[in-house]
Amino acid sequence: MIRVVCSRGTRCLKWNGFCISVHVKTIASFGYNTNVPDLKVSSSKSCTVQSNQVKSGQRKQLCKLVLDHFDKQYSEELGQLWTTAREVLLDPRCWQYGVMLNRFSESTELRQLLQTQDYSSLLPQDSGSLQCFVHQSQIRFPSQKHQPGQLKQYYLLNAASLLPVLALGVRDGDRVLDLCSAPGGKAVAILQSATPGLLHCNELDCHRWKWLAETLESFIPQALNDAVKVFNLDGRLFGQIEAGAYDKVLVDAPCSNDRSWLFAAPQQGALWLQERSKLPDLQTELLSSALAAIRPGGTVVYSTCTLSRAENSAVVERILTSCPNTELQDLGGLARSLSHHFTFDPNSKFGILIVPEKGRTWGPMFVAKLKKH
Repeated sequence: MIRVVCSRGTRCLKWNGFCISVHVKTIASFGYNTNVPDLKVSSSKSCTVQSNQVKSGQRKQLCKLVLDHFDKQYSEELGQLWTTAREVLLDPRCWQYGVMLNRFSESTELRQLLQTQDYSSLLPQDSGSLQCFVHQSQIRFPSQKHQPGQLKQYYLLNAASLLPVLALGVRDGDRVLDLCSAPGGKAVAILQSATPGLLHCNELDCHRWKWLAETLESFIPQALNDAVKVFNLDGRLFGQIEAGAYDKVLVDAPCSNDRSWLFAAPQQGALWLQERSKLPDLQTELLSSALAAIRPGGTVVYSTCTLSRAENSAVVERILTSCPNTELQDLGGLARSLSHHFTFDPNSKFGILIVPEKGRTWGPMFVAKLKKH
């Protein structure tokens, strides 16, 4: 049953353990063309291991237009690294998947199953409660289905996507914003690593927002309902409406997602390439908003899943030039601690860049960390 608990231009609804605030607005920008509600959510769920069978990836249809575009750009920017990354990105059947455990739904049987299949821990034993297991081959654990009222036991992911969360370094009690949160894997990882005082997860796209809400419901217990909220806003607004409100902000920005774009339908690929030049401006605006939303002394982590220099180091450089109270933080120690799992671009500036290669197919993932003075 839904009931209205307050109103004044905003409708706050409570339903099935969710607190929802609804606004409607139209926003025009790259990937930001939609009418969306503004929503807050917290929830919970659970599931069991379905099978220990390995599922092989299916062949996807390659978008030649996107590949030609990437070949021209990345061969110039990455040289030989693009040759090795290209081989991996064009063969989804070789992609590896990490298994991140849900600390709110512990399973001894699951751990034993991972060990019998020769999975190993991605992170050192002293890394805290965040646990992710990886395999040297392309074995893929079965996905768990969303079942209302139950918590899933694990989350499948590209293990490189944990680096932004590790760089953010959330501690118990921190006020955290995940500015571009869908589909929710990094928000789940944040909650595996610490218990923040609050975690606000934002997603503008309406379909992805629903996906995000469902993901959080699958991994978060009822006890965290008051701490975790989901919003449906343009991320560029947070610097104005929540100025100085957070200790840490993650900006996993919309980007030219190399893995997905290579297998786009021809018309979609052509449209994305046409709009691609607009992405750095949007990313810069989102990162600027994030910096305005943190308190002095707070930190922002900026990440993408593309190899594009224009969307990675160039965006960070623009922010450092335009925001004199911002300082780039060194992530070399983090990269060295994980160099036995990931391949890093030695020439990456203003952040670290994971480049996929055979046997270590993680990435692409660019990560930069900024501190506000």
